[in-house]
Amino acid sequence: MRWTRLPAGCSAATLLAAGWMALQSPSDDLLAQTSPHHHAPAAAPDLLQRVAQTTLPEPVIDIPAGWFLMGSMPKDDDPFSLEAPYDDTERPQRRIWLDGYRIDRHEVALGNYLASALSRGRPISDELATMIRHVTGVHGIAESSLARWPAIYVTWADADFYCHRVGKRLPTEPEWEKAARGNHGRLFPWGTATPDATLAVFGYYHVHEVPLLATVEDREAGRSPYGLHHMAGNAAEWVQDWFGPDYYTIMPDRNPPGPTTGRYKVVRGGSWKSNPTMLRTATRGGALPDQQAPTVGFRCAQTSSAS
Repeated sequence: MRWTRLPAGCSAATLLAAGWMALQSPSDDLLAQTSPHHHAPAAAPDLLQRVAQTTLPEPVIDIPAGWFLMGSMPKDDDPFSLEAPYDDTERPQRRIWLDGYRIDRHEVALGNYLASALSRGRPISDELATMIRHVTGVHGIAESSLARWPAIYVTWADADFYCHRVGKRLPTEPEWEKAARGNHGRLFPWGTATPDATLAVFGYYHVHEVPLLATVEDREAGRSPYGLHHMAGNAAEWVQDWFGPDYYTIMPDRNPPGPTTGRYKVVRGGSWKSNPTMLRTATRGGALPDQQAPTVGFRCAQTSSAS
């Protein structure tokens, strides 16, 4: 999934109202639509079951109640620097209070997702099954290694179902951003250093949309202030909220619930295909809830028992 900087002088609300989707690119269409091997048979059920045999612990991180900086300040002297807002949807910067909550340290792993889906009889998308067959059969990736990749090719509803199945939920957009940047508005999860391969998985390209991912526990150096992995790059992540282009101007300053309706669900964090701008902790994106992409996964959160 790729985002495009909004034209100067044009608000996101205007463009979205006119039907212009700034958050999605045809070049990031699904594997089945872009890959020359998309007519090949999907993975056999026994292959999916073998990948599902490797599941990982899902440790959670406690995020304490308190204020944090959400969004970005304008940077008029250098509007195209990484410190400048990506577009108007992340303005104005606001001081937001969140009650305490818990959030997964890692993105949900593919093995965990498959184990849950198969045990509940939920369908596995053809795109995901084809990807599994391709990377194990053609690229020789071990099934146990693939199981440690983030779950991808999941719709928003798939992610939401999984989180509720394990007694959690998707994080709200403010919860995701606080977990990514801490209280004081870090530019990237690790700080201000320019992204590189030791910090995040990003900037890759494959002509057949074959994902180039790291395991969910990887990139220790790129962790957020609270110790979360891959809050920038690897897989972008679904969150709970509908995408509200102008929501920052009207959201309450305590526990913002997000817009009540919308067309797109928020996607955060950038992916293995993203440029450095998309890895910023404040950059916002979104997608249709039923979209399945090789660049989008998720992690879960839960309300703290003390809240």
